[in-house]
Amino acid sequence: MRKLFNKILIANRGEIAVRLIRACHELEITPVAVYSEPDRAALHVLKADEAYAIGPAPAAESYLNIDRIIETAKRCGAEAIHPGYGFLSENAAFAKACGDARVKFIGPSPSSIELMGSKTGARRQMEKAGVPFVPGTSCGLESLAKAKEVAAKLGYPVMLKAAAGGGGKGMRLVAAESELASSLDAARSEAQHAFGSDEVYLEKAITDPRHIEMQILADEHGNCVYLGERECSIQRRHQKVLEESPSPAVAPEMRRRMGETAVQAAKAANYSNAGTIEFLADARSNFYFLEMNTRLQVEHPITELVTGLDLVHLQIRIAAGEKLPFTQEDIQLRGHAVECRVYAEDPHNNFFPSPGRISSAIEPSGPGIRLDSGIYPGWNVGTDYDPLLSKLVAYGGGRDQAISRMRRAVDEYVITGVKTNLSLFRRILTDPDFLAGKTDTGYLARLFGKPSESNSAHNREMAVIAAAIYSVLTPANGNPAATQTPAFSTWKQIARTEALD
Repeated sequence: MRKLFNKILIANRGEIAVRLIRACHELEITPVAVYSEPDRAALHVLKADEAYAIGPAPAAESYLNIDRIIETAKRCGAEAIHPGYGFLSENAAFAKACGDARVKFIGPSPSSIELMGSKTGARRQMEKAGVPFVPGTSCGLESLAKAKEVAAKLGYPVMLKAAAGGGGKGMRLVAAESELASSLDAARSEAQHAFGSDEVYLEKAITDPRHIEMQILADEHGNCVYLGERECSIQRRHQKVLEESPSPAVAPEMRRRMGETAVQAAKAANYSNAGTIEFLADARSNFYFLEMNTRLQVEHPITELVTGLDLVHLQIRIAAGEKLPFTQEDIQLRGHAVECRVYAEDPHNNFFPSPGRISSAIEPSGPGIRLDSGIYPGWNVGTDYDPLLSKLVAYGGGRDQAISRMRRAVDEYVITGVKTNLSLFRRILTDPDFLAGKTDTGYLARLFGKPSESNSAHNREMAVIAAAIYSVLTPANGNPAATQTPAFSTWKQIARTEALD
């Protein structure tokens, strides 16, 4: 069998870099890591065959430094670069620089990235291709007067969005004309700071829609397929928190229509490699093009589990010039998968980041559980980068089994030294609306307005356990320091006492 690549440089860090390194090892390709100064002992560096320093902590001087990364790839003899997600993954200039250096960029062409990277440009392209999109402008707003004119025609509420952005940056919901001027200024300022462009467009706000995305895969020979949808409606500040596949709201006929529309959109962009078409869907199963992510998604594992395909392997094979080894008719969705994004943040303090040294990490396992992690005990979680620690994924024969396994896995997962958002998932996974599949982009706001019964029960259980341990370890005089060291384990003492009872 023809060798795909001898060596691939991974221009990323954290759990996604570890994921890509594993794929390279499976394909007998040498993976090369790059790292900033604080990442010298990061897990992706420890697992790679080779690793090279590329600069100090600021991403602009390391993971976003195109010249340094290209120079490193050429110096180590890498034939290809995989950008992962984030950082340079959707940077057309980086993809072009790879081509100029004769290093294969594992992703779409620079022209496709540029076309779909601009939200306004993508909307214009989808309009030409006949793909339905949310009503609004397909060009940036040149003035407040124009914004008022368009908003009046669409009717409030409307949404302001950064043309070059994503992740909720430069996005503002405007409920009335009196809010428009200040919201437009704020959106432009945030967009300029985050993306280097203050171009903002306007579209009709769909009240409490579902956010559903369709995974596509296209080779460089004109073949393109869709791999099923992912339900991504559970979001906080426009950032996804929990995803599942398939969506409980998508029937087979809607899936077919949405998938065919996604393929149509990809072909209109002359797209190749892995990509995702994002849609907003209303309660009547109407869906509208939102944007295209021209990269591997954070939540790709749930698609891998329900299709049985390895998307990273396929990305590498496509980049090496291979054709897709299957057609649309070969794609079958089996079972159900749920993914939780585990962050170092405090859900009881407005999700404030929680940097620090990881004291211990007890990882869940067992039937149907997958953990994509970028941490280990002793690793220091800093403030320089995104606080994503790992992605916990559960698979089952159906949605109920997948959720049940995820609940069990969340309870098994213990990370100490930093605070995490695991308690949020305990709450979501027992919420009646989530269990019934009644989620939309307003779901978390409603959940936070409810009393936290599951957390209270969990806290009561932990308090009882703590009190029991304290009573065993504390003598009658109430002074723990006066406790004599037992001749054998305290846990053995408890077990023997229970046996005598």
